[in-house]
Amino acid sequence: MKVVIAEKPDQASKLASPFKSKKNQGFIEVYPNDVFPKGAFFTWAIGHICELLSPEEYESSWKKWSIGTLPMIPEKFQYKVMKSKQKQYNVIRQLLHNNQVTEIIHAGDAGREGELIIRTILATSGIKKIMKRLWISSLTEKAVKDGFSSLLPEEETRNLYYEARARACADWIVGLNASRVYSLLLKEKGVSDVFSAGRVQTPTLALIVKREKEISSFKSDPFWEVLATFIIDGKVYEGKWEKDNEPRILDKNMAEKIADFCKDKPAKVSELIKDRKEYLPPSLFNLSSLQATANKAFKFSPKKTLDVAQGLYTKGYLSYPRSDSSFITEGEAEAIPEIFSKLSKQAEYQALFPTPIASIMSNKRFVNEKKVTDHYAIIPTEQVPNVSKLSSDEQKLYDLVVRRLIAAHYEEAIFDYTTIITLVDDRATFKSKGKQQVQEGWRKVLFHEETKKDADVLLPNVEINETGNVKTVKVKEGKTQPPKRYTEGQLITLMKTAGKHLDNNELEKVLMKKEGLGTEATRAGIITMLKDRKYINVEKNQVFATEKGMLLIDAIGEKILASPEMTAKWEQRLSEIGEGKASAAEFMEQTKKLAQKIVTDAIDQSKSWNFDHINIDKIPTRKSKFTTGIEVGKCKLCNGKVVDKGSFYGCTNYKENKCTFTLSKKILTKTISQTNIQKILSEGKSNLIKGFKKGDKTFNASLVWNEKDQKIIFVFETTESKTTMN
Repeated sequence: MKVVIAEKPDQASKLASPFKSKKNQGFIEVYPNDVFPKGAFFTWAIGHICELLSPEEYESSWKKWSIGTLPMIPEKFQYKVMKSKQKQYNVIRQLLHNNQVTEIIHAGDAGREGELIIRTILATSGIKKIMKRLWISSLTEKAVKDGFSSLLPEEETRNLYYEARARACADWIVGLNASRVYSLLLKEKGVSDVFSAGRVQTPTLALIVKREKEISSFKSDPFWEVLATFIIDGKVYEGKWEKDNEPRILDKNMAEKIADFCKDKPAKVSELIKDRKEYLPPSLFNLSSLQATANKAFKFSPKKTLDVAQGLYTKGYLSYPRSDSSFITEGEAEAIPEIFSKLSKQAEYQALFPTPIASIMSNKRFVNEKKVTDHYAIIPTEQVPNVSKLSSDEQKLYDLVVRRLIAAHYEEAIFDYTTIITLVDDRATFKSKGKQQVQEGWRKVLFHEETKKDADVLLPNVEINETGNVKTVKVKEGKTQPPKRYTEGQLITLMKTAGKHLDNNELEKVLMKKEGLGTEATRAGIITMLKDRKYINVEKNQVFATEKGMLLIDAIGEKILASPEMTAKWEQRLSEIGEGKASAAEFMEQTKKLAQKIVTDAIDQSKSWNFDHINIDKIPTRKSKFTTGIEVGKCKLCNGKVVDKGSFYGCTNYKENKCTFTLSKKILTKTISQTNIQKILSEGKSNLIKGFKKGDKTFNASLVWNEKDQKIIFVFETTESKTTMN
């Protein structure tokens, strides 16, 4: 008898559905059949059932958050069963240890994470029986039966498990050590919050913060343009003045002089450029491109796109969604006529059939087995639903995928681009641009947001040296615009390219490659994590960095933890582990050294931190579970040590000699930085602090130690008058 372990309950049900079966608590019993002559037990995980041990479970001293315990590096990583999922784990373990069971079929999602989930359960249960691997890219009945009849030896996918485990352990080492060191050090600066940092989330946040700073530091400048309308041999069109390919004029008077010069002047066509361009249909979808497109077309978040696609996959309507490939094999191409036959009967798609191109079998842009990685592109399966009965979100996403496949069977879109150079009075140059669609091609299919272009600008048919006059001329004022904030879809693409900004011609090629921050399966989760941890806000599909996010990235600076390029290199090395080309052990040794460097860098940097440009008061604080106990200076009352006590600074002699020296980290709504605390203790006076609030009044002042009264007092910015704090 065999045990089949799926990743989720609904997937186990789908895998068992082609066979006669009986459902039990935590598993499905499949009766003997052609595929399973002795029957089988189908059971399931609930996502990750096992998790890595927490720090204190490796070493009791790691429970307390302290700089002295960093970096935390376990000698050997271990997994435990999550308490909330213990019941289902017990069901799986009992089935695995059943004496009737002689073989295990690993039926987790066909990817890295699926390998980790199921193999970790097996390792934790201590079971060692023959194992085979089910590796399929859709959950249709045909795909399921074909998959069970052609199971892989488990060693064929074992390297993917090594990759996924190395990734999880590396994330533990980097994430926990980085989070603790920056949380502790920032606490010394008066920010009582937990700052989560990580191998992928932090460089992603760094990209968002960089754009936020570009926007905030941008200075808008005015400019002027001169627009003229021409009548050339009875034909009318508009042009824009330019010199050396620059149409913007930075001086208003100069723009008006140019306009005055051109009024009623003779004009002639000095140059005529015609260019025909052909645009091939876009590639088939991988997950990144599907997320970017759905975000642009429907404002779907990357997570929502993945969730909806996963649901359609589980129902058997789409192929595996976590794919990083934009190609299909000949086997999938052979099934397209059947898919199209079913789609053509539905009202939504009738007008698109028959397609101008009958088959893409020989088109290497779409069908190329050598470029199919673990999975082929996301395409509809032969199990075509009644589209009108899908939910609204499912309809939208299914329609995107269907139309992308149909578009591949259409001809190229063709446009003619025309540029007219008009010379006014043989001195002033004006440029006019127009375009005209010659062949609609695949644009007939893809009318969604991703293919919307500017409306065609039709220019009249003119000839070189034709003459006429300037009909009207005007000056138009404009302002330079700051960079735009990223959308969530653009952020997915930016993660894919490791922060490189690409034009549309390059983008499609890069979206076919394995590179960047995270994987197809994890990028949506990283963005969601940044939201949950209050590092970013998303408003009207625009991504904003919060003060908390900017503070963390400012603290990290240019160090390796925030480097998209370095993280992309780690991701490439992890991929090589999955391909059997690199050693997981060597990667982990490098990660351990990296953790030490992150801790050392953070401590060194903290000595010169200055966050006066960030409104720390906007960062929500919480009661911290940790205190640093780090000395910040000598007590003004007894010369003892003043240390960080969490929400305030206090003297360590408070027990020994009842020293009462304390200083709150927040005074009149203003957080007092550690730098200013140190200056008060060493020099008697802080820097000027802006933004104290008392009632409706706001004022700026320095904090000064008054030796006579043995108190901290305010010294105001505009006068030498003083007042005590109480």
